[in-house]
Amino acid sequence: MFLHGTSSINEQGHLTIGGCDVTNLAQEFGTPLYIVDEALVRQRAGEYVKAFQASGLKFQVAYASKAFSVMAMCVIAEQEGLSLDVVSDGELYTALQAGFPAERIHFHGNNKTPDEINMALDANIGCFVVDNFVELDLLNALAAAQGKKVNILLRITPGVEAHTHDYISTGQQDSKFGFDLGNGAAKQAIAKALTLSNLEVLGVHSHIGSQIFEVEGFRMAVDKVAGFAVDIRSELGLTFKVINLGGGFGIRYVEGDTPLPISEYVGAITNAIITNFKAADFPLPEIWVEPGRSMVGDAGTTLYTVGTNKNIPGVRKYIAVDGGMTDNPRPALYQSRYEALLANRANDPAEETVSVAGKCCESGDMLIWDLELPKAESGDLLAVFCTGAYNYAMASNYNRIRRPAVVFVKDGSADLAVKRESLHNIVENDVIPARLAKSALAK
Repeated sequence: MFLHGTSSINEQGHLTIGGCDVTNLAQEFGTPLYIVDEALVRQRAGEYVKAFQASGLKFQVAYASKAFSVMAMCVIAEQEGLSLDVVSDGELYTALQAGFPAERIHFHGNNKTPDEINMALDANIGCFVVDNFVELDLLNALAAAQGKKVNILLRITPGVEAHTHDYISTGQQDSKFGFDLGNGAAKQAIAKALTLSNLEVLGVHSHIGSQIFEVEGFRMAVDKVAGFAVDIRSELGLTFKVINLGGGFGIRYVEGDTPLPISEYVGAITNAIITNFKAADFPLPEIWVEPGRSMVGDAGTTLYTVGTNKNIPGVRKYIAVDGGMTDNPRPALYQSRYEALLANRANDPAEETVSVAGKCCESGDMLIWDLELPKAESGDLLAVFCTGAYNYAMASNYNRIRRPAVVFVKDGSADLAVKRESLHNIVENDVIPARLAKSALAK
């Protein structure tokens, strides 16, 4: 079994993360439980910063908070010298409540509401990533109403399709995101933005997909963006100060996944930038990237308690856990795969092949198919690895199941970062209309 970060197996045969025995974490915090390896998160942040420092280029590494947005993570991002990208008022509010510097916040999204834009303007965030023509006019008008001039990047789709799942491939021409480079919309957007007096165009943003294991797509994106930058300077007189190349850097979920070291992704991007822009006699721009999954994905582990099982002779054996698609919808959405072990019996040999089912009332609520495990009994603890990205962030209350707690572990200490939802939390926003209450009383 491949163990990530600070994970290890102790003398009792228990999984430990951050120096904490997960069986003790289960007793203290309950299950399901998201466990975050803080040291690994900080290591990944440091790897990005060091790789860019080695390039000699100006840069910003912006943590993509959509992967995992909680106040504790925002604090770590700030401490590690990162910027932050947000895509909603909720993510923005989380960052501001955590004390994250507003000038290092970038606001994304293809349908920002007026309320969200005004909230970001009130906070004086550092940059808006503008996605469409409607937003250009709306942002300019709202900024004018506040007497402000705001920095923007224009999101462009460069026509590069990354080798990834169709649902998370975003750089191709047919995408809901951004201004298309191929049909001239991107150039029209730049020209229009230059006429709007409350917008300051810093440059462009490009994102080609997610869970990418090679660098060629990034090189191709740089080639296209650099060519566009040269055309814009020649035709419109604007020199891009910033090029944002998004994220999408892959991680290892299961055997066969082959992510590159962070330094190789960054090296490919920065070398391509330097080569292209020097060849065009163009000032080297500041480079921004937005890692999310690669910052937190393999630092997360979800701990479950095994409950029931069902054996269908000659077909399959199911074991059920006390969570499922409510805390990890990715297998249902993307057919995502995971590795796991029995955390309280980590050294026991595998005896059978099982499939791990969640507890939701859905046939599709399956976390892992065909997992080799020791014979699992009720009360055993199952640890599912690499659940740090898009698990808590996508969690729901389907079947009115409560969302799990989140703990950060480091150097033998476990600290609560998100409380487990209570039954009261499930109903606290419910309201029984007066006419229904009166009808119930009449009966």
